[in-house]
Amino acid sequence: MAQSRGSNRLAGWLMMAAALVLLDQLSKFAILHSLRFSQRLPVISGVFDLTLVYNTGAAFSFLAGAGGWQRWLFTGVGAAAAGFIGWLLWRHGSQKLFAFSLTLILAGALGNLIDRIRLGKVVDFLLVYHHPWYFPAFNLADSAITVGAALLIIDELRRVRRARG
Repeated sequence: MAQSRGSNRLAGWLMMAAALVLLDQLSKFAILHSLRFSQRLPVISGVFDLTLVYNTGAAFSFLAGAGGWQRWLFTGVGAAAAGFIGWLLWRHGSQKLFAFSLTLILAGALGNLIDRIRLGKVVDFLLVYHHPWYFPAFNLADSAITVGAALLIIDELRRVRRARG
């Protein structure tokens, strides 16, 4: 019976990840079919635009100009990370904040992994800036990874505080 509850929890987390991946992919589809490469559409003038850019590298375009081999490296890393996160969710699915954090990271990794496999690059379209400062363009998958990582840190800090306390 415990295995069944664990499987149900895992299924719930995986369904949530699938919904987030779908949202990510639908948003990228909409941008790909609405904007030309590097076109910008102001949403909040001077602060936030939609744009279409591609990232062949990792975070902040790390290794973007490496010549193509990085596509397969990041595809492999993303697939391995997704597998490891799935295993962690199976083992620790009852730890709600921990599992929610991992689910966000999993969804983000899968969303960008799909882009790498399908297009050979990641579609980015959210641009936050205030002249002369620009944050590199990102997407919903990147946002999920970032929020998931922040929540993972919060979860660990809470765990350490409880252990001391």
